[in-house]
Amino acid sequence: MGVYKDNRPTNDGKIWFFKTQYEDFDGTHKTKKSGRFSTKKEAEQAELKFKMSLYEQVNQNEMTFEDMIELFLNFKKKRVRETTYYNYGNKIPYLKPLFKVKLKDFNYSHFERWHDYLQYETTLATRTKNDIYKFLKSILNYATAWYEFSFTKVYPKMTNFNNPNELPPEQQFFTYEEFQQFLEVEDDIRWIAIFEILYYCGLRRGELRGLQWKDIDLDRRTLSVRKQITDRCGSVKKYKLVVPKTQNSIRTLKMPRKLSEDLKKAKLEAKKTAGFNENYFVAADAFPISSNTLTDRKNKNCELASVKQIRLHDFRHSCASLLINEGANIQVVAKYLGHTKIEETLKTYTHLFISTLDEIVDVIDSKTDDN
Repeated sequence: MGVYKDNRPTNDGKIWFFKTQYEDFDGTHKTKKSGRFSTKKEAEQAELKFKMSLYEQVNQNEMTFEDMIELFLNFKKKRVRETTYYNYGNKIPYLKPLFKVKLKDFNYSHFERWHDYLQYETTLATRTKNDIYKFLKSILNYATAWYEFSFTKVYPKMTNFNNPNELPPEQQFFTYEEFQQFLEVEDDIRWIAIFEILYYCGLRRGELRGLQWKDIDLDRRTLSVRKQITDRCGSVKKYKLVVPKTQNSIRTLKMPRKLSEDLKKAKLEAKKTAGFNENYFVAADAFPISSNTLTDRKNKNCELASVKQIRLHDFRHSCASLLINEGANIQVVAKYLGHTKIEETLKTYTHLFISTLDEIVDVIDSKTDDN
């Protein structure tokens, strides 16, 4: 169910209420409809309090993983970023083998069976499996802190996932020459600017979709990344601007002269649109562009230009490749891409530093050859 707004307010102006279904202790399905509240937030808090009171009355000896997951989600909903909460939902199906296990009975055998299920019965990458494992531990920690469950006998035996024979995913990217070939088939200045933003600035897809003209200073040739749009909001008319992936993702970038000049031309074209203002999206208009539209245009141009098909995210890898191969400092590359730690940049793009390592070896060779 959820929180609703009644257009017929009470005498004191309260219009918000919650309505939820639950199962009573005798198995009877019931519906709880609350009184009225002044704000939506008050109604949401009251609904959460009601649900918590139901679970607090349940004998903890009967509480299952499925019960605890719901409690965990209710607790986290207003305490974590929207994107984080959304990602919880993607991980929950992989905990299904544990759903009916009572928390008081949870032991290493349960964990081992779940571990084997994820390891051998799914095709997930090791990194993804470990993200799910981390999510499982978060639920166990919550159960310990808030409901005084103890997992001291099983916790020390739990291990993450490791596959030393797993090949790292191959990263695709455009060389500078390939990117120029890709652009040659595009005759719309707006699309040229869109792909140049992805290639020269390394923006994530959601960051590009959330980019508005007010975020671009054409005089100073700067582009500010302050927000993003995710793909889970359905229609582009129901979009929601959210903060970027991490705090470090909020950044201001200096734009190459070519991109700045093309954006000036694209903005002149955009101004011909009725109602144009600085809140219009760079890649679209009053509403953001859809991911499918971006992908379709990219695919079409790759085919016309006879270059390899790469993902939209691979334009970000292409940017990193360009910077690294031109000798950019790793700290600068990390900051430019909005990475939280330099280690993340090094781990992701180690293979691109081969030319730099060659230069180091050349220095050593020059010294040893003299002897």
